[in-house]
Amino acid sequence: MAKDAAKTVIITGASSGIGLAAALEYARHGWRVGLIARGEPALRAAEAMVEAAGGTAHVAVADVADAAALRRAAVEIEQVLGPADVWVNNAGIGFYGRFVDVPEAAFRRVMEVNFFGTVNGTRIALEGMRARNRGTIVQVLSAVSFIGVPLQSAYASSKFALRGFCEAVRGELVNERSAVHVTLVHPPAVNTPFYSHAGSVMEAAPRPPPPVYQPELLGEAMYLAGISRRRDWKVTGATVAFAAGNAVAPNVLDHLAGLMGVGAQKTRRERVVEARDPNIFAPSIRPARTHGPFDGEALGFSLQWALMKSPRVVGLGLGVLAVGALAGVARGRRRRVG
Repeated sequence: MAKDAAKTVIITGASSGIGLAAALEYARHGWRVGLIARGEPALRAAEAMVEAAGGTAHVAVADVADAAALRRAAVEIEQVLGPADVWVNNAGIGFYGRFVDVPEAAFRRVMEVNFFGTVNGTRIALEGMRARNRGTIVQVLSAVSFIGVPLQSAYASSKFALRGFCEAVRGELVNERSAVHVTLVHPPAVNTPFYSHAGSVMEAAPRPPPPVYQPELLGEAMYLAGISRRRDWKVTGATVAFAAGNAVAPNVLDHLAGLMGVGAQKTRRERVVEARDPNIFAPSIRPARTHGPFDGEALGFSLQWALMKSPRVVGLGLGVLAVGALAGVARGRRRRVG
């Protein structure tokens, strides 16, 4: 794999799941990778994995909801690795249950980490990037940022709020003619420890609704988002369908989510139950890992993603479709003439 010229990326929530997958993808391209998370043991394991993948790593412990701690972590990383060319706001947590059953403290905690943690990271990243007039901030949102699904009222609220926040900041950067770029990545359901780490008041364990995809797809998306100027990245057809469905037929999507969304997010499978490791209010003590307990059903390929990341293939496909359409029209005219 070709190596990029040495650059620095800082990733929050980098000790597991898609954050770790992104760190490994940047490392494979020779980047210097700053890893931020709450748990030092998992961070140290992630550091070793990044260096084994070909990157240079430095870890700093911080809770993204604590702006002062996050700033100290960023300063430490940049002193060691250099100024951040890319900042990935990935840290996120979830809490499952009907809204009326979710404790206020848990709801507030999800907002503090997912929304205010990203606000904190964006503010810190912009301080240096605006001064240098370069850099990219990758904001990790979700397919759920297009439609709120049952049992995830806090998580959906945080992701909806982030869409508005990111668009406002992007507009301000455009207004000041800044070269700093803000891009959004929208993952689908992914096989990561997120569901094991999520809090819950349900009678069963949380699980991702199918189709489920492997985290390496998102690691690649978060890397490509950092090196390109695309506005947003909807990863897999499931995410595209969520966005399009809510725009075209929101009532239908509401009913489908209500009828099928609850059962699709619960499981009593022994392996999933045994993997439960809630980390809402304290970091996990388990080793760093990208994958969750859903390898048996997770997909490693998405046709939509393969097309989206390859504009030439998309252009070729559209060309073929256009030629086919013109040929069909021509055949129809010949039949009418005949």
